[in-house]
Amino acid sequence: MALETEGLLQELRKLSAGVRRRSLRMVHRAKLGHPGGDLSSADILVTLYFAVLRIDKDRPDAPDRDRFIMSKGHCSASLYATLAAAGFLPEEELETFAQPLSRLSGHPDRTKTPGVEASTGTLGHGLPVAVGAALAARIDGAAWRTFVLTGDGELQEGSNWEAAMAAAHFGLDNLTLIVDRNMLQQGDATERTIRLEPLAEKWRAFGWAVREVNGHDHAALLEAFGRLPFEPGRPSCIIAHTHKGCGVSFIEDRPEWHHRVPTDEELEAALLELERAAS
Repeated sequence: MALETEGLLQELRKLSAGVRRRSLRMVHRAKLGHPGGDLSSADILVTLYFAVLRIDKDRPDAPDRDRFIMSKGHCSASLYATLAAAGFLPEEELETFAQPLSRLSGHPDRTKTPGVEASTGTLGHGLPVAVGAALAARIDGAAWRTFVLTGDGELQEGSNWEAAMAAAHFGLDNLTLIVDRNMLQQGDATERTIRLEPLAEKWRAFGWAVREVNGHDHAALLEAFGRLPFEPGRPSCIIAHTHKGCGVSFIEDRPEWHHRVPTDEELEAALLELERAAS
């Protein structure tokens, strides 16, 4: 079992590095995007799609599938790169990111892209949609689960907290929220914009069961996902501590990379750094 687990972890690390490289190329080619958040969320997305979600690339609309909602839809490049790696999209289609008539819009569109559950990007919408999905499964007596990934700056939107109250009220233990807690948002640190801490205590006060993990540690993520639901009758919240721009030294933890596009030279340097780290 230990060897099997180590093999899975090695594969997840390799896949995450590939998602980071592809998302940077996509942003560079399109001349738009949000590379900082793409890089911070890559490990979470890869762990979900390759080790947690009950999904089938050949039946993306299967009624019994788990639902995943990318609430931080501005980080669509990492989502599309993950979907392509998982077989939902042809790898070559990534080259059309954010181009006219492409299925891969700057924000995910559920009417165009296989594997996308909700059209997102307007911050604060993903969690309310996920609560509705989880409640629908409860009403139908269905076994599928709902997962939603939000940004941390996004939690400054009040709609999230209305949804949090509803999820706890209805006891939606089939719902899991993952917060990409990279501490930065557009323009500055979250704590200098509108302070979120103590974030874990806030979620507990709203009736959620909470765990905090290193969002770049695939083993820690797997361990947390393997314990879902954390408490019967309560929705689960995983606060994944990450670094914006993770994996590229000159992007990491720098707010200006929220939506900056790398130059040719920066892209080359970033890809080289990611390749060396993965070898």
